[in-house]
Amino acid sequence: MNELPSDSPALRFVVQKHHARALHYDFRLEKDGVYKSWAVPKGVPEEVGPRRLAVQVPDHPLAWGSFEGTIPEGSYGAGTVEIWDRGTFELREWSDERIEFTLHGERLEGTYTLVPFRRKGPRDWLLFRRTDG
Repeated sequence: MNELPSDSPALRFVVQKHHARALHYDFRLEKDGVYKSWAVPKGVPEEVGPRRLAVQVPDHPLAWGSFEGTIPEGSYGAGTVEIWDRGTFELREWSDERIEFTLHGERLEGTYTLVPFRRKGPRDWLLFRRTDG
């Protein structure tokens, strides 16, 4: 388990609603000076139960976390981007087999887990909300 020291600065997360070729949500967690990022076609679940496909995409610079606007046609990710949620998170575990964290956002609040979904593909994960406690 990768625990953070209690004096660590708060880590940031952002969820961006992205109207590209297909509507999806970009879920980003701050780690090692970048945003680790996943495209979540059906959005981050707000309640316990649903499991959502989350496709890992390349890391993004931290400056990208405040971006809202239009990415021009012909560019990677062309379309409109709006911030759907943002806040901080507490990391509970980050390994190749599990990423577990507690979100403190404007909309999302609670403990979430990402686990590899190997049946699907090497970049595919499942994202779900856990029962807090």
